[in-house]
Formats: sequence, C-alpha cells, structure tokens
Amino acid sequence: MRRIVTLLTVLMLFSALAFGQTRPVTGKVTDAQGKAVPFASVTVKGTKTGVAADENGNFTIEAAPNSTLVFSAAGFETSEVKIGNETSITATVTSQSNMSEVVVTALGVRRSKNTLPYAAQQVTGEEVSKTRGANVGAALSGKVSGLQIQQGNGIGGSTNVVIRGVKSLTGNNQALFVVDGVPVDNTNNNSANQRTGRGGYDYGNAAADINPDDIESINVLKGAAASALYGSRAANGVVMITTKKAKRGLGITVNSGLIVGKIDKSTYPTYQTQYGAGYSDPYQKDGFLYFDVDGDGVKDYVVPTSEDASYGVKFDPNLLVYHWDAFDPASPYYHTKRPWVAAQNNPSTFYETSITNNNSIMLDGASEKGGIKIGYTRNNEKGVLPNSQVIKNIVNFGANYKITEQLNASASVNYSKVDGRGRYGTGYSGRNVNQNFRQWYQANVDLKEQKEAYFRNYQNITWNWSDPSKPSGIKPIYTDNYYWTVYQNYENDTRSRVFGNVALDYKATDWLSFLARVSVDNYTELQEERIAVGSQAVPFYSRFDRNYTERNYDLMGTIDKGLTQDLNMKFLLGTNMRRNEIRSMFGSTSGGLIVPGLYSIANSKGTVPAPVEAYQPKAVDGYFANLTLSYQDYLTLDGAFRRDRSSTLPVDKNAYNYYAISGSWLFSHHLSTVPWLSTGKLRLNYATVGNDAPWGSIKDVYDQPNPFGSTILFSLPGVKNNNELKPEQTTSKEAGLELGFFHNRLGVDATYYIANTVDQIFNVATTTATGYSSKYVNAGNIENRGIELSLYGTPVKTQDFSWNINVNWTRNRNKVISLYNDSKNLQLGSFQGGVSINATLGQPYGTIQGKTWQMVDPANPANLIAWDGRGEKVVKSNGRYGMTSTTSNVIGNVNPDWYGGISNSFRYKNLTLGFLIDMRQGGDVFSLDMYYGGATGVLKESAELNDLGNPSRNTIANGGGVIMPGVTADGKPNTKRVENVFGTFGYAYNPAAAFVYDASYVKLREANISYTIPQSVFNSVKAIKGAELSLIGRNLWIIHKNLPYSDPEENLSSGNIQGYQSGAYPTTRSMGVNLKLKF
Repeated sequence: MRRIVTLLTVLMLFSALAFGQTRPVTGKVTDAQGKAVPFASVTVKGTKTGVAADENGNFTIEAAPNSTLVFSAAGFETSEVKIGNETSITATVTSQSNMSEVVVTALGVRRSKNTLPYAAQQVTGEEVSKTRGANVGAALSGKVSGLQIQQGNGIGGSTNVVIRGVKSLTGNNQALFVVDGVPVDNTNNNSANQRTGRGGYDYGNAAADINPDDIESINVLKGAAASALYGSRAANGVVMITTKKAKRGLGITVNSGLIVGKIDKSTYPTYQTQYGAGYSDPYQKDGFLYFDVDGDGVKDYVVPTSEDASYGVKFDPNLLVYHWDAFDPASPYYHTKRPWVAAQNNPSTFYETSITNNNSIMLDGASEKGGIKIGYTRNNEKGVLPNSQVIKNIVNFGANYKITEQLNASASVNYSKVDGRGRYGTGYSGRNVNQNFRQWYQANVDLKEQKEAYFRNYQNITWNWSDPSKPSGIKPIYTDNYYWTVYQNYENDTRSRVFGNVALDYKATDWLSFLARVSVDNYTELQEERIAVGSQAVPFYSRFDRNYTERNYDLMGTIDKGLTQDLNMKFLLGTNMRRNEIRSMFGSTSGGLIVPGLYSIANSKGTVPAPVEAYQPKAVDGYFANLTLSYQDYLTLDGAFRRDRSSTLPVDKNAYNYYAISGSWLFSHHLSTVPWLSTGKLRLNYATVGNDAPWGSIKDVYDQPNPFGSTILFSLPGVKNNNELKPEQTTSKEAGLELGFFHNRLGVDATYYIANTVDQIFNVATTTATGYSSKYVNAGNIENRGIELSLYGTPVKTQDFSWNINVNWTRNRNKVISLYNDSKNLQLGSFQGGVSINATLGQPYGTIQGKTWQMVDPANPANLIAWDGRGEKVVKSNGRYGMTSTTSNVIGNVNPDWYGGISNSFRYKNLTLGFLIDMRQGGDVFSLDMYYGGATGVLKESAELNDLGNPSRNTIANGGGVIMPGVTADGKPNTKRVENVFGTFGYAYNPAAAFVYDASYVKLREANISYTIPQSVFNSVKAIKGAELSLIGRNLWIIHKNLPYSDPEENLSSGNIQGYQSGAYPTTRSMGVNLKLKF
C-alpha cells in the first residue's frame, strides 16, 4: 500500500509540471440575443477549477493558455470555448430545446438520452452516498421507478433488488450489477434453512462490496430492450455503475463520518406488565412450582421456569417467590425470595447503540496524456446486538493513458475485505434472540439480571431451567441466556474480493473504433458457525468455504458515421467469452465437541460427516450486434441482437438468439416555436431476452452418501435432470413518453410495459417409481404489466435559493398465466405457522396460503365455506372461531399495489436540506411473531380491558373473558363470552389468516443538511480547496404502517421468498455527521 501511495505521489508531481502556468481570464456569458446570462457556471475543461458568473454574466477565472472553458446554465446548452492566448472573451450559450444528457447503457456504451429508445433512469453518485450508507442496493430505495428494493434490518443484511417484478418461478430474479463494464456477482449465500425461516444467519449480498464513495453515476436499464445485449442474463434488468475518474489537476478528497443508531420502538413489541410466567393452568400450586427450596421443610412458591409464556399468575409485589436466579449459586439472590413483579428491564434494553465509523480518502490527478486515481475506504459498523460488527476495507484504483493519438489504455482494480462477527441470527431458531423476545417469553424476566448472570462467570445461566427442583434440571430446556447466545454462539465470516478490468480503445479513423477488454470478478468467502459447550443445543461447529470467479473477454468494433447530412449510423459488432467457476465445501462436526472452545472439524465428538464439495464450471460464448440509425437526431431506430451458447444447456441445443427492436421520436424537434415545451419524446420497443438454465440441471449424476464401512456408496438424487432444457425466455413490449417544460424546469417520464416469461425452469413432483421425487421441466408463464412514472421539477431557482423535487411511482401487476400441464399451484416454500409461499395459477406470484376462517355460504346458508374477505366470520358454539381444515386457502399475496418515492432538495446560499420519502401501498406479510406472541401472552393486547371495562384475563364469573367478533352458524351476532387463556389471541384459537397483515408503509428514508463552508474561512490554509459539513439521517421515521410491532420491510433474506417474518429485528434509526474536505 505504501509503495502504491509513493508511486501515485511521484506521478502527480511529474504531471503537475506539465499543466503550465495560469493567468486570470475575464469575460461575459450571453445568450444568442446578446443578453447577459446570470450565474452561469464556468469551468476549465478537464480540471476542478470553476467559478460562477455574477448577476450580469461577468466572470473571472484562472486558466492556462490554450485551455478550453466550459459554460453551462439552466435552460441552456453546454458550450465550450478554446481561449488560446486571450485574457478577455465573450461566450454565447444557446437556449436548449431539449436535454442532451449522456447516459451509460449496456456494455458500457455511452449514448445521448435524446436518442435513447427505451426506459433508463440515472442516479448520481452524490445521491447514493450522501447519507453514508454502506450498501449500494439499499441506497437506491425510492429513487428509481420500477426498481423495488426490500432491505432487512440486520447488520450487513440482504437487500432484494428486483426490476419490474418477479419473472422466474424458481430462478434468479435479482438485477444484474455491472461496474465499469465488469459484471459483478450479487449472490446471496445464505442457507436454505435461513431463507425459509428455520434459522441461520443473513450474510448479505455480494454486491455490498461495491464502494458508494467511488460511484460517479448509476444508470438502471429497466426493460428487456435496454439490456438485450446481455442476452441470457438480461431478463432481470441491469444496474449500470460508473465509477469516478481522475480529473485534470491534482486532487485529494477526504470524507470522515460518524453515525449512531437506536432501535425504533414502533417496530418492537409493547409488553404487558400485569401477568407472569405460565400457561393459564394452575400448574402445581396456585400457578407456581411448589417444593422446598432452602431445606427448611416448608414448600415454597417457585416461578415455573420451564414455561415460556406469560399467561400465569397476576403480579403482586406482596407475594414473595423464588425466581430463576435463586438457583444460581453465584447470584446475590441465591435461595432468596423476591417480590412477584414485572421486569423493570424488558427485551428492548438488550439492544445497544449502533456506531458506524466511515472514513475515506481519494487521490487523483490527470494530464492531457492520462490520469490516475486511488482511494481507500474503511467502514466499521457495530450493530445494535451485543458483539456484532462488520468491518469493510475497500481500495479502488483506476488509471488511463493515451499511448498514441489513436490508442488509449485504461485499467481499474477494486479490492475489498469484509470481516463479520456476530451477524444477526434469523428465523425460528435459538440463534435468533428475537424469536424468544417476540414469541416465547416471561414478562417477569429482567434482561439486566440476565446480563449480570452471564458476565459474573461467563456461564449459560438462563431463566429457562428445565426443572429447578432437581440438580440435574439446572440446565436450559429451550432458551439459552441471551448474552451467552451472542457472545458464545456467534458466527464469523470473511470475504476477500477483487474485481476490475483492463481495456484498450483504438480509434482507427474518426468513424471507426475498436475496444478490447478483459474483466475479472473473484472472491473467496468463509462462513463459520458454532454452538458452544454448555448450550441447550448440541455443541457444533461448521465452516462453509466458497470461491467464485468470473472472467469476461470482450472485443467490439464500432462504426459511427454519417451516411448523409441528415442520417447517422452507429453499428456495434462484438463478441464476449464468459467463464465462471464456483468451488465450495461445507464441513461440520457431529455429536458435540470434545474440547470446549476449540472450533475445528477435527474436534468433533462423533464421526465427521463427509464434506459436501461442489465444483461448478460454466462457459457462455456470445456474439452481439447493435445498429442505431438516427435521422437529424429526432428519429431513432435501434436494433440489437445477441446469440449465446451456454454449457448449462444440452450440447445439441445450447445456442439461443435474443433480440430487440426499438424506436424513438423526438417530436419537440418540430415544435421549436412552442416556448413552454423543451423536450417531447415517444419511445416504442420490443425485445426477447433470456435467463439461463441453472448449473447441473442437464445430466443425471449420483449422490455419494457416507460410506458403509469400507464400501463406497452411491445413490440417486431427489431431482431428475432434463437434457432437453431450454433457457427461460422473456418477451417484452414497452411504450414511453418523455416531456420537459419551461427549459426542463419540469419534466415527466411515463412508461407502460408488458412482459411474459415462458419456458420457466422448475421442479415438479413425479412418481417415486422413477426413483426420483421431482424432475426439471420447461413450462409456465409469468406476466408482468406495469406503469412507471418519474417526475422532476425545479419550482424555484434564484441566485440564492433553489428547490428541486423528484417523484417516482410504479404499479406492477404480476400474474401466473400457466404452470406445468394441469398444475394449479407450485409451492415455493413452506414455513412454520402452517403457511406457504406459492405460485398459484391465475394469481400474482407469491400467494400466501394457509388456514382461514369459515363463513356462511351465501348460496347455501346451511354450508360453511372458507372466508372470502367480505363475509362475517363464523364463531362455533364454544365461542371460538371456525377454521378451514385445509391450508391451501389463499390468504394474502406479497406484491404491493404500488410503490414510490418523493425526494426534495432545498438550497439557500451555502446551506442545503434534502429528504426522501419512501412508500409502499399494499402487499401482505405473515407474522409468526404475532402468531406465537399473541398466544403466549407477552403482548399488551392479551391483557387489556374487555368490553365490560374489566381485565379480560379475569374469569368470566369475575367479569372477564372476551367475545370473538363474528356470527354464529345461523348468521346471528356472536354473544358467547370465552375465557382469555393461552392461545386466545394467537395460533391456538385463530387461523393463519389472522396473522397476515397489510405491508404498506410510508417512511422518512433519508434526510440530510449540508453546509458548504465558504472558501474565505480557509484563506490561511491554501491547501484546502473546499469543505462541506453534513448532518445525515436514515430510517428516521416510519410515518405510517399497519403491521404491529415490526417494520413491514423486514425480510429474512433476498431472493424469491418474501412476505414472511419470524423473530423480526427492529429498525435502526441512524443519525450522524460527515465532514468532506477537498485539497
């Protein structure tokens, strides 16, 4: 690292000698009529030197002879003037009839937005990094129409990035990330159990390795026509990231920030404080255990420690009982009775203040011959859970050099090292402390006392003793001490990654150029998990090693030539060779650990299971072409073609064609006399793209179980492969309209699309007589129809004040058109709570199925049918709800009705205020936390007053009990009162449908206040060229939600299975400060 910095410094010093001497250049900026253009921006091309003209258009700037000045102003075209040896000039700028923004498209090709015939939306790097988030995907939330982001609340957790809806039934639906032409893997390597809520850790997405501080811009290619040149990996859209490049002159940029966070109490349970441990039964004696504790021959009341519910005895400070810590010899309360009261420190006190330190430095320099940049970023994030931390170190390097006037060379290298410890356990598992806090808990357990019990001797002293009446029963029956869980049963992980490219760009003539590029993405990942000796579960250690490599070799030739004075042709022809390799190995212990604290597979007490190894090579060779014809820059016809040959397809059928045809009409070209219309463009396109077959789905192979003695065994796998598979194919049609008004102070981009994905690749059940349980098939059709709206405006703009607003809104309608043969349903995942996530014929992808209420059949009142969401729920004669016996009822779907974002930015002189409102309407989520938590009595609703104004947990004879809203089988209102006992508000007496909630939300996602410190402050420190101080915040306020005690956005993992929460983590509200210095 020291050598790199030294080399960079030397290069910058040498290049500085070539920059020449500067002198003042004065001038005036005017329009075509000679009128002054106030406050225009004036910069020296290729440098960071820039000034603003005054209200009369006058300016003075330092520039070297033969420099080029660049002039820009709102409502005018950018213009350039080469000044030669002049020291006084007049610059004329032309009023713009349309915006001529340049955007980066597929394969890194730059195009004018005016001629772009498909939907693409750009976000600046400043918008991504201004709140100092570490995850690029999460930073795009609410900023791009058509882009649906769902992020978890875990430290370094997964982010789901889907463009225009789910297209593949069981395949990958995540957008493709491309950085400076390098496809970057975004795989989530969480376990199958983790993704289905059965426990595990969320290790996040691999694209989180991208450095937000190094991003210049992000262009989201939404539809198939925009991404068609990526062929068999284009179906899910593309997130094109362009990194920062070196600028003329010498520069150093430093960012230093500190962010702290606290949990949002609105996303955490409100606990009842009236009743303690128990299950609504008398237990041994008056709701307590009853035995002699201190040996005085008198039986004592003891808290029922093995009962993990709070439907027990009402709290009474005058009642003295033995609590769980009375059986810990190291406790000051050993064999001591204490009052029967609610805990003073409930589970919300378990969470700590999160602290994130983010520091970065970027050095860059350039001359006419080339440039170089190097940056370093360190992000150290301590989570809200004790002993949780993710440290990320990133080095970014980029260089370009003009070898000759025709030949340019460039290179970029990005290195990252991510080290995690104590990532949050998820799902229904002892590794997830929230699974207990939200579902199975005693309101009398004080977290401060649990903390003290652990740190006294670092032993697993828990409230959940198996049987405190016996010495052998002083051990956890279900739940470990929570501090033992996070300090002993934690995970470790590390990921080291390098990605980048080397390219040669040769301009043979002014209309013919060639590009050769080699890119690599490689990372090595290690995940280690452990369960310590002394835990409730069997001691355990496992490690998962994974190495991923992707190499791309690109060769492209481009002809960009005017065929006539009015007609221009741009023709791209190229080839791509892609090679992927994945090597992985999973190993674990069995039967426990021999030596406590030694985490090694060799320390296994039982026979070590055979490691699970995998080697997955893949090759794709592609040939592509793109032809663009542009007539007077207002009529554009674009055609794209790609042919891919893939090794994951049958040898004789491994090549498939993908294509797109698009057109745009800049009709404002004909309306130049309409003063209020700046831009008007119509877009139409049609495309067919693909989604390749998964590795290992063609040829049949044998599994190799553990040997029988010395005999090596082989067996058939559960899935029958298919040597006739084809890739999934998405056909898309799109129409769009772009309008800009009043010199583009107001604009709108509207898009309508329809896309069908056919030849879906998935498993279907087959007769076991074949020796398999399922087989791969090509079948099915998913349709996505949608509307995207993006609006931008600058309602106010003066010298001192401006207001910019951007609005994004998306409505996507997803529907499963067909499945396999006569199949009506494909189960994507089954979950605890008796629910499943499904692809159901005629329904949106992602239906939630489970038991529901019964209702009277309107067509035949003598019959009871499944509740349809409109009728009255039927209450049985025992006063409890009637429920269906089947779990195949559709009780929700995960898709929102619409989603969007509104961002505002206000500037007054040097002060800027910005904020982003992110919102989602509709969609459903099943909460296992409410399913169990409502039953066990931990939530305040289980202990509220009833309709009579009495405590509902009183006996009916004492005015207690509750009446379930609904009707009896004869249609009359239910009036039967039932006891409020364990299960009344949870799973025991309610169907799964009762715990499906509307997942709508409105959030204040981001806010920032920035102050640009005047240069005059640094008159005595000439080295400082600029400084900005910012106050920043993220997830500051959930303005509206319907899901109780949780964030509707919280998810288990990224991927296809969404809409299920178990042991959900609270949202962290984050606020901080950042200082940016330029030298």
